[in-house]
Amino acid sequence: MNKIIPFLALAVCLPACTPVGLLTGAAATTGVAAAKEGGIRSAVTVAGIQAAINDLWLKYDLETFAKLDLTVDQGRVLVTGVVQNPEHRVEAIRLAWQPKGVKQVINEVRVAKSTGIVGYARDSWISARLRTAITFDKNIQSINYSIDTVQGTVYLMGVAQNQDELNRVMQTARTIPDVKQVISYTKFAGEEVSAQSQPAQSTGAGDSRGGYDSSVSSSPPPATDTSGPIGLLPVEAEPL
Repeated sequence: MNKIIPFLALAVCLPACTPVGLLTGAAATTGVAAAKEGGIRSAVTVAGIQAAINDLWLKYDLETFAKLDLTVDQGRVLVTGVVQNPEHRVEAIRLAWQPKGVKQVINEVRVAKSTGIVGYARDSWISARLRTAITFDKNIQSINYSIDTVQGTVYLMGVAQNQDELNRVMQTARTIPDVKQVISYTKFAGEEVSAQSQPAQSTGAGDSRGGYDSSVSSSPPPATDTSGPIGLLPVEAEPL
């Protein structure tokens, strides 16, 4: 989800642009970036990685990757969405590894038919409702979470202050109508990024650290590999 790119544009413009409204907006955006773990420098790195991957996808074929989305956090890249061809899934992840600063690529790309505008609207509504809910929860530092929903599956990424906070976010997510599953790639504050980290899942009965048919890759895949998922193969989680 390319939410930080506007900040980069403002940062580049500031030395030459002086309108009060622009400066005020830039100050507000800078404040948000500074509040997140990693601060402003991390936000600029995130924007650079997002822009680089988007550019690579665009040059490859805009239509092929039009239904993919990116979330970047401290060198980790989560790729979600739908493609029509297994080869496109491999190529999307290969290209995501190219930019400097990428430490880990999490492959949550599905090979399936798109659910169309109705499905997209439903997923957007789920993400918006969860964002609103955790924003108004005083026990959750919502600014540290990124939310992406694909075909009813909610993906969380970012930084949790502790397990209780993460459990609270996941519990909130699974109470939203039409949510089928909740997958978390959230790390804990102060925790180092691990190439072998597994997603936390919500199955309706509780939360655990691991278990979903996803791929976490600590090195780029070969360009010709189309045999299946890239990276690790966690066990499959039960739906909600």
